Amino acid sequence: MKKKIALLHGAGYVGGELIRLLLAHPDVAVTTVTSRSFAGDPVTAAHPHLRGQTSLSFTDPGNVELSGVDAVLLAAEHGKGAQVVVELLDSGFDGPIVDLSADFRFKDAALYDEWFGFTHPAPELIASFEYGLPEVHAPYPDGTRYVANPGCFATALALALWPVSRHLDTFRASVTALTGASGSGARPKPTTHFPTREGNVRAYKILRHQHLPEVRQVLGPGADVQFIPASGPWTRGIWGTAHVELPPDVRPSDVDTWFHAAYDDKPFVRTYPNELPELRYAVHSPFCDVGWMVSGRTLVIGFAEDNLLKGAASQAIQNLNLLMHLPETSGLISTDLAVTSAYS
Repeated sequence: MKKKIALLHGAGYVGGELIRLLLAHPDVAVTTVTSRSFAGDPVTAAHPHLRGQTSLSFTDPGNVELSGVDAVLLAAEHGKGAQVVVELLDSGFDGPIVDLSADFRFKDAALYDEWFGFTHPAPELIASFEYGLPEVHAPYPDGTRYVANPGCFATALALALWPVSRHLDTFRASVTALTGASGSGARPKPTTHFPTREGNVRAYKILRHQHLPEVRQVLGPGADVQFIPASGPWTRGIWGTAHVELPPDVRPSDVDTWFHAAYDDKPFVRTYPNELPELRYAVHSPFCDVGWMVSGRTLVIGFAEDNLLKGAASQAIQNLNLLMHLPETSGLISTDLAVTSAYS
């Protein structure tokens, strides 16, 4: 019997990718998808690339019935996820929840006021959530039911720098990374709409991106990460580099050992020794590609991922698999993923 999955607030870009992946998943079946703006409409009204592949319709979030549902994926806006989780728990739902909003990523509730501009409505629930970067934190403690899915930039930066943090007590990393237009969501804004991005690169939230606290939380207090994000003139994908000055006693072979030890047994990180990965190979894949080069005392780490997949949807399903004790790669690494992707 396939496990039944409900996707709450599934009309956005990430929701479309979640549905696409769930439709091809051999061990689960998506039975419910909610949306306020599309309630009553077929799922294909928001996700035309799924025509002919699903007969599901959107349900109004206020009328959703979760009896018989085994797990929930939650793709609400930041600041709304916590409210939905409270409603789920108050309704008696006791299955696994993977929250793709930022609302349970920080261990310190005060960070939400500082970085997102809202006071957390349920700080008492924060400790119940594991931060869902599987390559660092899985296997999760026995009894874990709730996972906070990381942000897209946070995933890429943390995976690029985590091997360094395990071997250097203190280090400074200077990071620049570019992201595609889909990272800004489906609703166009003056600075993120594609006509203003095409043929252009623009830095934004310089040294103040809201994913920085996540990265620092993963890497620990010895990591001084300075991050400049930029919008790139493409639809999907994150590509960037991190520069780290190494202590005099660290050899290039030591760095090779750090990254191989961290990721050789991790199915969703592909390593590129002595080269930096290209964006095009990571896009439309569930992988984060990490490469590195050492020249003198300078370590340069390159990283690439699909912001809608490893940065959001495929990582959420990776976490769902772990919570439901399914193979971690189920529905994600296969030769039979026949459902096609949009936003190419």
